[in-house]
Amino acid sequence: MPLILTEEQTMLKEAADGFLNENAPIAHLRALRDSHDADGVSRDLWNAFGEMGFAGVIIPEEHGGTGLGAVEAGVVAEALGRTLTPSPFMGSGVLSAKVLIDGGSAEQQAAWLPRIAAGEAILSLAVDEGAKHRPSAIATTAKRSGNGFKLNGAKGFVLDGHVADALIVAARTDEGLTLFLVDPKTAGVEIERTIMVDAHNAARVTLTDVEVDADAVIGAVDGGEGLLEGALNLGRACAAASLNGAGDQAFQLTLEYLRTRKQFGRLIGEFQALQHRSAHLFTEIELARAAVLGALQRLDAGREDAGLAVSVAKAKAGRVAELAVQEAVQMHGGVGMTDAFDVGLFMKRVRVLNELLGDAGFHTERLARAKGF
Repeated sequence: MPLILTEEQTMLKEAADGFLNENAPIAHLRALRDSHDADGVSRDLWNAFGEMGFAGVIIPEEHGGTGLGAVEAGVVAEALGRTLTPSPFMGSGVLSAKVLIDGGSAEQQAAWLPRIAAGEAILSLAVDEGAKHRPSAIATTAKRSGNGFKLNGAKGFVLDGHVADALIVAARTDEGLTLFLVDPKTAGVEIERTIMVDAHNAARVTLTDVEVDADAVIGAVDGGEGLLEGALNLGRACAAASLNGAGDQAFQLTLEYLRTRKQFGRLIGEFQALQHRSAHLFTEIELARAAVLGALQRLDAGREDAGLAVSVAKAKAGRVAELAVQEAVQMHGGVGMTDAFDVGLFMKRVRVLNELLGDAGFHTERLARAKGF
């Protein structure tokens, strides 16, 4: 399949870029950060995301969404990477929506998917428990209790969990993994907001004897591993797309600086050494973009190798975005590390996105194990 966007996908890209540049530029992130906003995200902006059709990009039309696919979700995620916009899109519109679409009951879908698509509700997927992404090491337990279950455990890196209207919690049951829809106001749920280094939001969630009914189960009891993996793969691919957006935008800022900054009476962009480094970075960004688009297309096609393609994309995009922000800071010189310039913000965002849903090391090991190394 060709590694280019279709005409409709290109139109979506232009709409997303235009909307975010106008309504949520980097100044939006700075305003939330500097005002010490209690939520760290704008509910009004999330409502506008719904009105534009971005929040429900993967949600079927019968539930109020636009019924598009992984490639389109990646297009929106890349646009968010370019503007560094704090948004519930990843936690709600991608991860949680995917779980509900694939495994939610009719009642669960009717209750939440239209509200996500409209930008009215924020949901968060609670998976990770340690310092690194390791879904195979989930220790949170769900023991049968009466007509339902009792949850115990702790989660970290729960995207926008402090403002979530509902949590989707992954827990160990008797013979496997099960996903539960949990009201954050339930007795025994404690949520602590954590402001990450890039001024985006996550939360620590502690579950102490949290009782939920049987109808809180998403999908089948002990059958949550496949649902979770499907959501994580889409989330990883979208995180890779955001890395592409952030890395490419940092590169564009650097090119502009090279074209305007003078040293020794010449534009620094005229120095051959910087031209060579810029040319190398351009080719790496294009390779990463191709890898991410290929992974998103495989997800849409339901290919068996989609998960491995996603790991290739996440690892490649992470390494390239890291190179892009490092080069941006170096080519800007000392001022690149000051808060007056945006490149430092891109470096922080790339560091967080690299850790989100598995860093390059995680995905390299995943590929090696799949190939029997």
